[in-house]
Amino acid sequence: MVRNEIKAVKEESKKRNFLESIEISINLKDVDLSDPKKRINEEIVLPSGRGKDLKVALISSEEMKLKAKNADYTFSPEDVSKFVDDKKSFKKLANKVDFFVAESTLMSSIGKNLGVILGPRGKIPRPVPPGQDPTALIENLKKSVRARSRDRRTFHVPIGTREMSDDDLYNNFVTVYKRIVSRLDKGPGNIDSIYIKTTMGKAIKVETGDLND
Repeated sequence: MVRNEIKAVKEESKKRNFLESIEISINLKDVDLSDPKKRINEEIVLPSGRGKDLKVALISSEEMKLKAKNADYTFSPEDVSKFVDDKKSFKKLANKVDFFVAESTLMSSIGKNLGVILGPRGKIPRPVPPGQDPTALIENLKKSVRARSRDRRTFHVPIGTREMSDDDLYNNFVTVYKRIVSRLDKGPGNIDSIYIKTTMGKAIKVETGDLND
């Protein structure tokens, strides 16, 4: 059933002159979202990737920066001090970067000085121990999505782009769905409905009964 809706959402939405994302809207029920412990806050690696290039920034020593060939941006501890004095520029960077990674010894300073900007955006850096190669972590982040409900019963999660194959989108959908269900007290019983849509297209309801067997 899910495969049918993925196919339909692509067929029923006319093509645009830009790369459209495909996202799902998840509507919860019977979940007390006033309790932070009940909220969904997951980082999920999509098996088929995002279908587009995500930007990852690394804040670290020179030694770690040399290992991180796949980081899109690299910054030093001295750059953190500069960002503290120019928060406007750092806000622009935070909006442009999808994920931050930082050497663990810098996490305290980053949290203290830049957490007020990164926290609300859900972009607190992923820590990496000194001397460790961050390449694999960065690679996974480039294939990751965030699923965050906050205190709202409806939240949205991208599962790829329109140019991806139906099979790839299906695999990504199943991965996101199963992770969300695993975090709910009643599993599928806490999901009221799920819709899928392209960036500019209309939403189509997804029937997930075949995933709950």
